[in-house]
Amino acid sequence: MNPVWTHIPIMAPEIAELILRAPNGVYVDGTLGLGGHTRYFLSKLGPTARIFGFDKDTQALQMATQRTADTRLTACHSGYSRAAQVLAEYGITQVDGALFDLGLSSYQLDDPSRGFSILQDGPLDMRFDTTGPVSAADVVNTWGMDDLTRIFTEYGEEPRAAQLAHAILTARRETPFATTGQVKKLAETVLGPQRGRIHPATRMFQALRIACNGEFDEVKQIPKVLTQILKLGGRAAVLTFHSLEDRLIKNGFKELCAKGGWQLVNKHTLVPSYEEIRQNRRARSAKLRVIERL
Repeated sequence: MNPVWTHIPIMAPEIAELILRAPNGVYVDGTLGLGGHTRYFLSKLGPTARIFGFDKDTQALQMATQRTADTRLTACHSGYSRAAQVLAEYGITQVDGALFDLGLSSYQLDDPSRGFSILQDGPLDMRFDTTGPVSAADVVNTWGMDDLTRIFTEYGEEPRAAQLAHAILTARRETPFATTGQVKKLAETVLGPQRGRIHPATRMFQALRIACNGEFDEVKQIPKVLTQILKLGGRAAVLTFHSLEDRLIKNGFKELCAKGGWQLVNKHTLVPSYEEIRQNRRARSAKLRVIERL
């Protein structure tokens, strides 16, 4: 029996209000996930509107298509960095708005077989696209001391990155890493047991996930993608969930505005309401930035 995955789209009404300015326009959902935002958007859009949803995760695309059951959605198996090229295949050159939700889908976190979760033991995978060339197991079992230290520092902001990297190199000589539980145990050995709400392996898991999916390379492409696809008067919204992503988007939007022809819709980041966070704990770290093409 297949589990019923749930996903609550974060700040959906606020985002819809900000970016859905053409009732029968064309929109991009840069990270379709289970389609929560798209389903909400379609409930607010007209009969001839279209949404192109991008995702590297084939399982997510399949579930989103089934759950949405709406011909106005076109699901695209691709990263959003290739949005312009994919849209061109459908004869679309410009869109009225776009959303990039950079958070993990709940089902990815909750499914131990995907290897994203610290809470449940599973294979050490962490790939959004399970046909991708590099898994988290490849990273911890084959990357050298310098590269491991770098990703734990840059992608995880882990103060004891070098100690973790050294411990991995030592441990894998005896037994290669195959499960998330092994990595979690190593982190606890080096960093100590969990004392507060955040597990000591959290930064390490984040770094491994970002590294094997090339996430920051993709995020850095968002400003370029917007210049390729967003029409005049169109708006784009980006939801981030940690400071590293948010800094990339903040700086990227700042550079667009400095060149002219763009303006920030909200000068400061928007955040979920207290009530939304109370109902959905995964919303607590979300930050929303919105930009408009003039």
